[in-house]
Amino acid sequence: MKPATRYSTTHREWAAGFAFASPWIIGFLLFTVAPICMSFYYSFCRYDVLRPPMFIGIENYRFLLMESEKFWKSVYNTVYFTVCRVPLVIAGSLLLALLLARPRRGIGLARTIFYMPSIISGVALSLIWLWLYNPKYGLVNQGLALLGVKGPMWLNSPAWSKEAIIFMGLWSIGGGRMIVMIAGLNAIPQHLYESASIDGAGWWSQFRHITLPQLSSTLFLLTIVEVIGSFQVFTEAYLMTSGGPLDSTLFYNLELYYKAFQEYNMGLASAMAWLLFVGTLIVTVFMFHVLGRRVYYEAEQ
Repeated sequence: MKPATRYSTTHREWAAGFAFASPWIIGFLLFTVAPICMSFYYSFCRYDVLRPPMFIGIENYRFLLMESEKFWKSVYNTVYFTVCRVPLVIAGSLLLALLLARPRRGIGLARTIFYMPSIISGVALSLIWLWLYNPKYGLVNQGLALLGVKGPMWLNSPAWSKEAIIFMGLWSIGGGRMIVMIAGLNAIPQHLYESASIDGAGWWSQFRHITLPQLSSTLFLLTIVEVIGSFQVFTEAYLMTSGGPLDSTLFYNLELYYKAFQEYNMGLASAMAWLLFVGTLIVTVFMFHVLGRRVYYEAEQ
């Protein structure tokens, strides 16, 4: 009777566990798995919400890849934004982390001050920078005028609109990235720097041969996160420029939004979503394949 009792107890434990987890499981299936499966099906359909979806095969993908100029424009804008923004954000966060890593008087207050801009919502931040970039009354051009430099039109200029949004991203370099880097810097064994100093290594040699290799896993993780986040840029362009001028800030997610909720072409929007997923996966795998080999993991040594 003991084996049967043990089996019955285990069965009840499993049933109780699934009962407690069932709200999350049901919600996950209904609101995550089901929409993903539906979007995959809709990507092969002509679907405008008002009428039932009609299966058309790979026509949506063919149109996007072969005929849609705005699709490729959005791809270019997003890649340009990512390539320019990610190195600036990572380098800026690393610089702040180096300045604020060592314990000293008032360091907690300094870290809090640099962290606070990152908690501002994207909507509020966009409205603030929309005013700062105003060609006539914005503080940016007024500050440049004091230096004798005539400021550009920023968001109103196709040549400066993407750069304006990229520079805006530097506002929050002291956020979570800085905190993670500070933790990584504090985890580096101090005896490595002491040994290097005894051998006559300067600060640059220590930074190059000790700090960067020891921090490479943190930098690699943050780089992947920032690349994925940059691929999904939306709020700033939607609120500040609506994709203009001349589609210069028409980023991928913004074009996807217009296809879905302005043109009501859910088939094309779903196809764009899956192309974004595949593109992000390819870039991530490539980064793991190329950059992952240069990452130092102490546990593997």
